Amino acid sequence: MNLLTAAQMRELDQIAIADWNVPGVVLMENAGKATVDQIEDYYDDLCPGPVLILAGKGNNGGDGYVIARHLLNRGWEVMTIVLAAADAVSGDARVNLDILLKSEAEVYFVTEEEHLDALLQEGESAVVVDALFGTGLSSNVSGLYAKAVNWLNSSAAEVVAVDIPSGIDATTGQVLGVAVAADLTVTFAAAKVGQVVYPAAEYVGDLVVADIGIPRQLSDQLTVDHLFIDYAAAQVLLPVRPASGHKGTFGHLLLVAGSTGKSGAATLAAEGGLRSGAGLVTLAGPAHLNPIFEVKLTEVMTVPLPEIDGMVSQQAIADIELLWRDKSALAIGPGLGIGEEIGGFVRRLIRDCPLPLVIDADGLNALAGHLDVLRERTEPTVLTPHPGEMSRLLGCSVAEIETDRVSVARAFAREYGVVLVLKGARTVVAEPEGVVFVNGSGNPALASGGTGDVLTGLIGGLIGQQTTAVAAALLGVYLHGRAADRLFESQGQAGILASDLLAELPAAREELLTGDNVC
Repeated sequence: MNLLTAAQMRELDQIAIADWNVPGVVLMENAGKATVDQIEDYYDDLCPGPVLILAGKGNNGGDGYVIARHLLNRGWEVMTIVLAAADAVSGDARVNLDILLKSEAEVYFVTEEEHLDALLQEGESAVVVDALFGTGLSSNVSGLYAKAVNWLNSSAAEVVAVDIPSGIDATTGQVLGVAVAADLTVTFAAAKVGQVVYPAAEYVGDLVVADIGIPRQLSDQLTVDHLFIDYAAAQVLLPVRPASGHKGTFGHLLLVAGSTGKSGAATLAAEGGLRSGAGLVTLAGPAHLNPIFEVKLTEVMTVPLPEIDGMVSQQAIADIELLWRDKSALAIGPGLGIGEEIGGFVRRLIRDCPLPLVIDADGLNALAGHLDVLRERTEPTVLTPHPGEMSRLLGCSVAEIETDRVSVARAFAREYGVVLVLKGARTVVAEPEGVVFVNGSGNPALASGGTGDVLTGLIGGLIGQQTTAVAAALLGVYLHGRAADRLFESQGQAGILASDLLAELPAAREELLTGDNVC
């Protein structure tokens, strides 16, 4: 599913109106009517209302005036409150306000908080329509508007947001002061980036994309550099598994991982590689852990490496150079440990490895302050940081990263020529060319130690199956999240272990293979 920024949506509107001669008032009419159709589909049992329309003075308010008129025509009891003076409404919104006023509708113009309080106390509404601000909002909601938003969020009514919940930045998904918490959002032409990332995703409710008559050719011509990964998108990424295939057909992942006290990270990543569908996985780690690996990993081959202080030493470089000669991909990092010795080892592997490479956990920590080594690579590279690891890579705070995850991921991927998987709620995947994907699967069941290690092996194993680094990252994060969604459906979202994910991955993959649309 394509995602647009606020600027792209504005551009699409302007081209439709200026170049294709689609009147703005027609687009507004279509937007309002589409929203009414959705209200009646969702809340037909609540007809004839009462319905309250909270409208602003701009085009989002204009949509609200159209909604009020159509609901009245369909028999609903409607009251409209405009948070502005009557003479402040202009343009296409004014056209629709005048039509509404001529219909003798109940419309109030409010510029004082006392007046708003009095109107809101008149009675409970079954449905409240938020038509205060649209996708163009860029400053914090305050004053009379903030009061209306706070009242709306305390109301027991069903809340329908027009285009986007008021108070949400349509590009970053950040809350601008306060924001409407909607039960249903009807957005126009395309979903917006800020509707599918957090924290905004918690405010949107059910999201419906409505056609408002913008010519399809315009949407097709628009350069879309944000996409949403859902069931349909993930399905086309599955690598082919020919009936004549054997274990050699489906790749051989080499994993370098583990240190004293962190054998679990290494084993989870190795099993994640196997659950990806890889034909073979070899785990190489500190020699003293090899007996543990041998016992815990029945299906994985293991190689003991030279070590120092419980971690792999730089003397292991020669061993690994021999190991990667017949491998399809290398994953490095889970549980490796931190220190000068291991850091130098990791950076040399990253620089010299002739295979597609996945870097996670302590592999990322070794890169902090040494990012230029990424520029020396010629083969595809995938980094899978969580926000804390990303903050160490960039030398900034987690809060700065979380303010605009999409832009942070895009900038890093472009600068260093890597595929960047920024983990978290609605994981973001960015490719070197600047396209960013937002993953739609997953839930808080993933907030458990070891789940990231599973993802490392999963992506590494997928790359080894002759798929691109971007496709492996996208499919990996979707399957990882979908496995968690399946566990949530059967067991809830707390107490799920990383090892539970491993067992669920084949079924998550089979859903895609069989075409059962579960999302």
